[in-house]
Amino acid sequence: MRTIGLIGGMSWESSAEYYRLINQQVRDRLGPLRSARLLMYSVDFGSVEQAQHAGRWDDAAAILVDAARRLQAGGAECVVLCTNTMHKVAEQIQAAIDIPFLHIAEPAAQAALAIDAPTVGLLGTAFTMEQDFLKQRLIARGLTVLVPDEAERQAVHRIIYDELCVGIISDSSRQTYQRVIESLTARGAQAIILGCTEIGLLIKPQHSALPLLDTTELHAQAAVAFALGD
Repeated sequence: MRTIGLIGGMSWESSAEYYRLINQQVRDRLGPLRSARLLMYSVDFGSVEQAQHAGRWDDAAAILVDAARRLQAGGAECVVLCTNTMHKVAEQIQAAIDIPFLHIAEPAAQAALAIDAPTVGLLGTAFTMEQDFLKQRLIARGLTVLVPDEAERQAVHRIIYDELCVGIISDSSRQTYQRVIESLTARGAQAIILGCTEIGLLIKPQHSALPLLDTTELHAQAAVAFALGD
């Protein structure tokens, strides 16, 4: 089994989900007492979040590059960045290490195509919904990507940072997300990509008429596939 390197802490709420999902999947694959070989370097999200909202992406990248190098030095055989938004600096991280970087968009795109849903709605932080670093990766795989309108994007973003990243799960916020999903459905979305690693804490399959493609779960699956040599 190869050793997985996780860059976590953005937020630790979703990083804990990565740890749980990866170990559950290894147990399911290999047997009841089996678990994953992995390392996690968990950063201080406060420093990253401040850099994000100030537009200091190079400063945020430096924090994650340092984490990736530490994981490689510790014996990790791949790097998994446990956040969608910071894939904005994915190329800088990959350039700094000699082991594979498992990009979060790849399993999401594969999952959409596998269920014949080439038009997807994308939920995430404002950075993820409005900038191209994730959308273009999905488009390059043949997907059409729809994002919520401006007011909806603001609501989705606020709930992520003010609630989900600090462990608050609210029925009213779930209803807000459900309305956004309904709006994307009316515009032609065939599936919804949960493009923030915290959204799956709030929105479950029973909360949506459309299939949900949870990037946290799919990314964890990709990490396990790599670890087990699939």
